[in-house]
Amino acid sequence: MPSDTGFVPKGLAGPGAATLLETDMFRPVYRPMQGERWRLDVVPMCMAPGYWSGPRLVTDMAALLRVEDEGRSVRTWMSMTPMEIESQELGCRAAAGHTVVMGLGMGWAAANAALQPEVTAVTVVEFDPEVISMIGEIGVFGQLPEDARSKITIVRGDALAYVPDTSADTLLADIWLSINGPGRAGQVQSMRANTRAARVYFWGQEMVIAGRARALGLPLEPDDAGRASVERIIAELGLPLIGPELPDYPERVVLAAAQWLRDA
Repeated sequence: MPSDTGFVPKGLAGPGAATLLETDMFRPVYRPMQGERWRLDVVPMCMAPGYWSGPRLVTDMAALLRVEDEGRSVRTWMSMTPMEIESQELGCRAAAGHTVVMGLGMGWAAANAALQPEVTAVTVVEFDPEVISMIGEIGVFGQLPEDARSKITIVRGDALAYVPDTSADTLLADIWLSINGPGRAGQVQSMRANTRAARVYFWGQEMVIAGRARALGLPLEPDDAGRASVERIIAELGLPLIGPELPDYPERVVLAAAQWLRDA
């Protein structure tokens, strides 16, 4: 896989040892926190797979968890794993102009979008006030340089209904719990219509592309036939997606689908 993802494996001591996750993307420093309906944990060390790469050893891996059933159960909503980073990285790197981020999450995507020199403003739309408060208390955006930090505005609102005052140049959407689910393409099309975004990247778009190809019985292998399948589905979606401009994007879709595509 080409190295333009920014990931540089670093070998650890000993033959066959795991490689350490390293990236030039900004990784905020998080600390454990307990709220009423949300919790943030930090794991000192863990192994986790990538989106289209192999497993990595991750240090200080932070995770945002939703507390449910009166505290008797939790669900991981987002985490700083290689999979989460790789599956949003293309959109963050390509962001430009007025960038609308649907879903605050752990603030990672908004922060990395703001760090792009081509980005002039970042509007983050988040529905849950507790998430906004938690990320603010941790000081995620306070870790950014002033010129990047000053670009960010957080708006409490519904991602599926939000209409910005000025059109978006870039739309980055991640409002879903799982990487794959029904109705996602339609939801993104609605968000794009509301924001009038010129370019779009949404979490799990590779799963939507691959899932549609499989449903139609189209080949999905890292070859010319698989490339044609991916290109056909992208055209059918009718969205100005970020990603297809990369020459190896069809191969990335195939690799991600092999690891993560499950029945929705």
